[in-house]
Amino acid sequence: MRLLKKYLLAHYSQTFFPIFFTLYTITSIVFLVKIASLTSVIQINFLELIELYSYSVPKILFYTLPLSVFISLALTLSKLSSEYELIVTTSFGLNPLKILKLFFPTLLLSTILLLLISLALMPKADYMKDTFLQNKKTEAQFNIKASEYGQAFGKWLIYVEEENKGKYKDIVLFQQNDQKDTFIIAKKADMENESNTLSLNLKNGKVIDITEKINQIDFQKMIINNELKESTNINTLDDLILYWIDLKTNKSKEAEFTFAILASIFPLISIFFIVFIGYYNPRYEKNNSTILALSLTTVFLILSHRLSKEFGLDILMYIPAIWFLLSVILYNIKIKPHY
Repeated sequence: MRLLKKYLLAHYSQTFFPIFFTLYTITSIVFLVKIASLTSVIQINFLELIELYSYSVPKILFYTLPLSVFISLALTLSKLSSEYELIVTTSFGLNPLKILKLFFPTLLLSTILLLLISLALMPKADYMKDTFLQNKKTEAQFNIKASEYGQAFGKWLIYVEEENKGKYKDIVLFQQNDQKDTFIIAKKADMENESNTLSLNLKNGKVIDITEKINQIDFQKMIINNELKESTNINTLDDLILYWIDLKTNKSKEAEFTFAILASIFPLISIFFIVFIGYYNPRYEKNNSTILALSLTTVFLILSHRLSKEFGLDILMYIPAIWFLLSVILYNIKIKPHY
């Protein structure tokens, strides 16, 4: 039995790693394109690009591991079936359930790993990514350059005539909305960053509102605050509990948590589907394992994602039970009578 386990795991490894690295590479390219699009908002060098990519690694693993584990196991069994090896093992009294017992630790370990990634590492990585981007945006706002158009301070477009060590002269700010256009013109300004609020202190200027009429207000001092977004840091188990504690009041977080659980346990609750896909007699049946594995994975993940948004935590009671029951029924109809 130990030799058989070693043999099966060797075949599984040969299938898993090519599939995993292919999916990982494709998903990484998608995330790198998203990161590259951020360069229209912030400026980053190559090392910062790598740092930003590293914060996406937990999410990439979360999307690629469930697919890789499930598809690899199904294809491993189908390959052994095509070479009549599973038929031979069955003739020696090793039925599909005994084969599943050999793969169960792998499925359990992958589920635990996915739960750790989705519920702990992904929130931490998101915090670090948000902090990084916020720091870069703050840095960009602090580095307002003289005589350059297209610069922004919060929701305001800003132009400065002169800049010297954080002190600005002849400043113009502009903001447009559906109801009015607003100009602020000031002789001098400086910037401060305190308690997560970036402040632009304007001196000796005027505010001009343009609607159907033009209104002007003169001022000696005006402060425009740009409150920076603050994310929840996760350093301890208590921080992690606090992050997820508002599930019932935060609809998007509830959907995120529900989908994370469902995607993480997908390989484990699909254990009988693996046998259903992988076992077949090559003399009488066609090998449809790849199509079946991809179809089942796609159906489960899309269904879980949509239902998570609609019903939240409630579906955690039903989706795993229905999916597992369906796999057992198909196993009993197709596989059990013959193996």
